[in-house]
Amino acid sequence: MIKVTLQGGPARDLTPGLTGAQALKELGVEGDHRMVAVQADGDAVDLNAPLTRDCTIAPIPVDTAQGLEIMRHSASHVMAEAVKSLFPGVKIAIGPAIEAGFYYDFDTPQPFTPEDLARIEARMAQLVSQDLPYERQEVSREEAIRLFREMNEIYKVELLEGIPQERVSLYRQGDFVDLCRGPHIPSTGYIGAFKLTGISGAYWRGDERNPMLQRLYGTAFPTRKELDRHLELLEEAKRRDHRRLGRELGLFLIEEEAGPGMVIYLPKGALLRSLIEDFERREHLKRGYQMVMGPQMLKADLWKRSGHWDNYRDHMYFSEVEETLYGIKPMNCVAHMLIYKSRVRSYRELPLRFFELGTVLRHERSGVLHGLTRVRQFTQDDAHILCTPEQVESEILGVLDFVAEAMAIFGFEYEVELSTRPEKSIGSDAEWELATHALLNALKTRGLPYHLCEGEGAFYGPKIDIKLKDALQRRWQCATIQCDFTLPERFDLTYVGPDGQRHRPVILHRVILGSLERFLGVLVEHYAGAFPVWLAPVQVILLPITDRVHAYAREVAQMLRQADLRVEVDDRPETLRYKIREAQLQKIPYMVIIGDREAADRTLSPRLRDGTELKDVPLEAFINRLKVESQVPVVTGH
Repeated sequence: MIKVTLQGGPARDLTPGLTGAQALKELGVEGDHRMVAVQADGDAVDLNAPLTRDCTIAPIPVDTAQGLEIMRHSASHVMAEAVKSLFPGVKIAIGPAIEAGFYYDFDTPQPFTPEDLARIEARMAQLVSQDLPYERQEVSREEAIRLFREMNEIYKVELLEGIPQERVSLYRQGDFVDLCRGPHIPSTGYIGAFKLTGISGAYWRGDERNPMLQRLYGTAFPTRKELDRHLELLEEAKRRDHRRLGRELGLFLIEEEAGPGMVIYLPKGALLRSLIEDFERREHLKRGYQMVMGPQMLKADLWKRSGHWDNYRDHMYFSEVEETLYGIKPMNCVAHMLIYKSRVRSYRELPLRFFELGTVLRHERSGVLHGLTRVRQFTQDDAHILCTPEQVESEILGVLDFVAEAMAIFGFEYEVELSTRPEKSIGSDAEWELATHALLNALKTRGLPYHLCEGEGAFYGPKIDIKLKDALQRRWQCATIQCDFTLPERFDLTYVGPDGQRHRPVILHRVILGSLERFLGVLVEHYAGAFPVWLAPVQVILLPITDRVHAYAREVAQMLRQADLRVEVDDRPETLRYKIREAQLQKIPYMVIIGDREAADRTLSPRLRDGTELKDVPLEAFINRLKVESQVPVVTGH
């Protein structure tokens, strides 16, 4: 007999070989279509997987994140089966679940069309209605290679040839077989409501040197109501897409002629970015940070010393100057190490907080580039805090408070992740334990809930990642705090302690908004381009009705500019209705109509972005109103 314990519940001695579903029933958990898999000692397995040893189990319902992922991955297999049945000769690659659904990559001679999506969906519906069971089979790697080679599935063969394990698992449903670790739902009938959502190209394994495949995207939810809500959010996301709004609002360009992943800021976009940079500088100076600047290139020997050469070289660009190899910086930390090391430091100087709006370049593959949110050149609000070990926790708390205030000012909620030591890393176990403990203590002190990400830390230290949530509740990487005991050792950084001896400082690598490019892209979508007054590149547009009031309009514009307000004058010979419509499309907070009466009375008739109209507002009163609204919001309680 084996002892099977229900997580948080009873335990029983059961016959070995009983399935997870049967064991749950014996422990009083009745199965239904909500339960899609079982957790056995922390591992998700099929409901019909046999239990062969003592274990603790728990049901995995479909309405949990893990259950939804399992259902969506199972739906990707159904999509692949549908494609194979409708398009003979198509080869399959990979088909994982992703945050918002699933995808599968196919090698097909002809690109898929929107009409093809409708046919594939209809075939998927037939397969779901047949309630086909998912059957797991374990075979030797050689047997699996023979099977997929016979089917001419070259991508599966390549995957298998790179797997070190001697045995692998296959899953079958209907006439379809796939290489997969699982788990899967019991049968296709467990798939709720689904929808195919798009087509794109994707290089095999993300490498542009490999064949271009066709990627079909889809999503699935337990109910039609949840699916419909998701599809509404997708439509809203299209409306808010920062790439489209960036063009329409005149913020930025990304041109193939300039190079993929290279951002060209237009006047309004450059102004918006400048407003955020000015905010950053003020806030950092208030918190005792010192401004520094490092060069764009440093000798390769420095990158070797820092560990970037061994751990980050594939993401870097290099250039040779006078027979000396230089690395274009992907991060700002190395120059900051040299600044610290430029003279002897005393413990009385610590903590030192070096801040740089540093532009970096990283070699990102063209297939992953996306608007402002994934680029090759970007600027980080980067800082390195050098402190004593005793100061680490208080400095982490200071950064967490800074993040909380900044997120509140921009109107974002956020979630926290704690990432621990990855397989590829530098430093001793003791240093990693100290660093991880300091981060964890700070989170507990502030009472911040967090998700643990095992093995996802930076190569030089564990980290706290802040994922902000936009208006559509999408998560975006933003702030990070990385605790590093290793670089001080590599660069021989020291300070003179109260005992007169040399000691190693600790480094906190941190950003608040992160990449300004990514943050701007998220900000555009969060506000749908309708920025609050304090952030709007153009706060007021003046709309003179006739040539007779142009002089007054120019006078008003000059007074607004002298009050540090951002204003434009639209004196084109167009109708007022047309000008108002244009200003609305540009999402300008205030449209000010100026006619003969306003010029005579020296008043204004502002129209707010939401359609509210104000009449006969004295000029000075309007300027004072705008000056108040132009202030950075004050946040308390953080």
